[in-house]
Amino acid sequence: MKAVVVRQAQGLKRPDGTYIKFDDNAAVIIQDNLMPRGTRIFGPVARNYGTKDSCEILSLAPEVV
Repeated sequence: MKAVVVRQAQGLKRPDGTYIKFDDNAAVIIQDNLMPRGTRIFGPVARNYGTKDSCEILSLAPEVV
Protein backbone atom coordinates (compact mmCIF):
# COMPACT_ATOMS: atom_id res chain seq x y z
CA MET A 1 0.00 0.00 0.00
CA LYS A 2 1.42 3.38 -1.04
CA ALA A 3 0.48 6.70 0.51
CA VAL A 4 1.40 10.37 0.28
CA VAL A 5 1.64 12.36 3.51
CA VAL A 6 -0.42 15.54 3.13
CA ARG A 7 -0.36 16.87 6.73
CA GLN A 8 2.15 16.40 9.51
CA ALA A 9 2.09 17.56 13.10
CA GLN A 10 5.81 18.22 13.14
CA GLY A 11 6.66 21.74 11.95
CA LEU A 12 7.89 22.09 8.38
CA LYS A 13 9.97 25.02 7.16
CA ARG A 14 9.19 26.20 3.65
CA PRO A 15 11.84 27.62 1.30
CA ASP A 16 10.49 31.16 1.81
CA GLY A 17 11.22 30.92 5.56
CA THR A 18 7.69 30.39 6.87
CA TYR A 19 6.73 27.46 9.08
CA ILE A 20 3.62 25.32 8.71
CA LYS A 21 2.32 22.93 11.35
CA PHE A 22 -0.93 20.95 11.50
CA ASP A 23 -2.84 19.51 14.45
CA ASP A 24 -2.67 15.95 13.11
CA ASN A 25 -0.95 13.68 10.63
CA ALA A 26 -2.78 12.60 7.48
CA ALA A 27 -2.01 10.66 4.33
CA VAL A 28 -3.77 9.88 1.06
CA ILE A 29 -3.65 6.29 -0.18
CA ILE A 30 -2.59 6.16 -3.82
CA GLN A 31 -2.62 3.56 -6.57
CA ASP A 32 0.41 2.46 -8.60
CA ASN A 33 -0.28 5.19 -11.19
CA LEU A 34 -0.08 7.86 -8.41
CA MET A 35 -3.83 8.58 -8.55
CA PRO A 36 -5.70 8.70 -5.22
CA ARG A 37 -7.65 5.57 -4.42
CA GLY A 38 -10.60 7.55 -3.01
CA THR A 39 -12.59 10.45 -4.37
CA ARG A 40 -12.72 12.72 -1.30
CA ILE A 41 -10.09 14.35 0.89
CA PHE A 42 -11.02 15.91 4.23
CA GLY A 43 -9.15 18.86 5.70
CA PRO A 44 -6.41 21.09 4.38
CA VAL A 45 -3.44 19.85 2.37
CA ALA A 46 0.02 21.41 2.35
CA ARG A 47 1.02 22.85 -1.01
CA ASN A 48 4.56 21.44 -0.90
CA TYR A 49 3.28 17.86 -0.87
CA GLY A 50 1.64 18.30 -4.25
CA THR A 51 4.07 17.50 -7.01
CA LYS A 52 3.23 17.50 -10.69
CA ASP A 53 2.71 13.73 -10.44
CA SER A 54 0.16 14.09 -7.64
CA CYS A 55 -1.74 17.20 -8.71
CA GLU A 56 -4.99 15.21 -8.48
CA ILE A 57 -4.60 15.25 -4.70
CA LEU A 58 -4.50 19.05 -4.67
CA SER A 59 -7.57 19.30 -6.87
CA LEU A 60 -9.59 17.05 -4.51
CA ALA A 61 -8.57 18.94 -1.36
CA PRO A 62 -11.06 21.47 0.03
CA GLU A 63 -8.23 23.81 1.08
CA VAL A 64 -4.58 24.08 0.04
CA VAL A 65 -2.31 25.80 2.56
